[in-house]
Amino acid sequence: MDYAFLEKTTLFQGCEAETIRSMLNCLGAETRTFEKGAVIYAAGTTVTRFGLVLSGSVQIINDDLWGNRSILDNIGAGRVFAETYAGLADEPLMVSVLAAENCEILFLNAAKITGSCPAACPHHAALIRNLLRISSQKNLNLSRRIFHTTPKSIRGRVLSYLSFQAASCGSPEFTIPFNRQQLADYLSVERSALSHELSKMQRDGLLTVHKNHFRLSEKL
Repeated sequence: MDYAFLEKTTLFQGCEAETIRSMLNCLGAETRTFEKGAVIYAAGTTVTRFGLVLSGSVQIINDDLWGNRSILDNIGAGRVFAETYAGLADEPLMVSVLAAENCEILFLNAAKITGSCPAACPHHAALIRNLLRISSQKNLNLSRRIFHTTPKSIRGRVLSYLSFQAASCGSPEFTIPFNRQQLADYLSVERSALSHELSKMQRDGLLTVHKNHFRLSEKL
């Protein structure tokens, strides 16, 4: 286990390596690997453990009755998923969690964080505070997706998303965590329509794009 990496995550913020080592024993930690495309958690099931991504990335998706897919979030290394559902063990998942690439996940028992600890571990309160911070950040992420999908035109949605990415990176040139189909699913548009619009935007001098790498111009 890379404890130096765990020290840098939001979940274990403020905890030192030796402390984390003992905490993992207390929290029933288990590490598993998944191949790209594997279903980690399926919609409709209930869970008691949440995951911390150690390497690779996972995606939170929603498939409707007709097979239309929406990507709600991309969870990279150092971030957690399913913590809300793990804390409400009787609540079925409304979304699925898929491995976006080969990944390694650390699973933790939510009840052992929020419940009383027989060992009187003093760090449970810190974990709860960190989980609250994570939950708040996820609410912001969902709000951002609403902003990106609110414009009626595909161009408006693309510009909203790419503008945010540029601002986050502090540069007009950046790489996004989605391929073309995934970006279409995230923005709730058809892939062919998205590709057509990106081509038009490139001809109009608004951007240059190669796969998932973008460079924005100042022209609008």
